[in-house]
Order: sequence, then structure tokens, then C-alpha cells
Amino acid sequence: MAVPKQKKSRSKSRSRNAQNIKFARPNVQGCVNCGTPVRPHHVCEECGYFKDSPVLPADGYSEYPENE
Repeated sequence: MAVPKQKKSRSKSRSRNAQNIKFARPNVQGCVNCGTPVRPHHVCEECGYFKDSPVLPADGYSEYPENE
């Protein structure tokens, strides 16, 4: 069985493994209603539509509503 003669350095291992760490950019699609870029399965922040139906008010989408 093959056994390495010396320990591989941390930089050698990390530079070799760096190829597996590349992340893919998130998908972006156009909104069906207004055409602005929207991530899949998310509500459009501009018009408040999800797929073909309105979900939120048209004045905009805020992730954390203010306490009134």
C-alpha cells in the first residue's frame, strides 16, 4: 500500500481543495408582471407578485414591517 513519505503542507492541501469551494451565483429570473430580476420562488419586491397573482400590496415589499 502506498504511504506518503512526508506530510503535505496546509497550503498544498488548501490550494488543491480550493477548486471544490467555488460557489455558484444565485439564479435570477425576470418577474412575470413587471420584468425586474427576481430570485426563483420569491415574491417580487417591486410589484408584490408571485407567479401570476398579487401577494403583497403594490407600494413595495419590506421584509420587516414597522410596528405601528
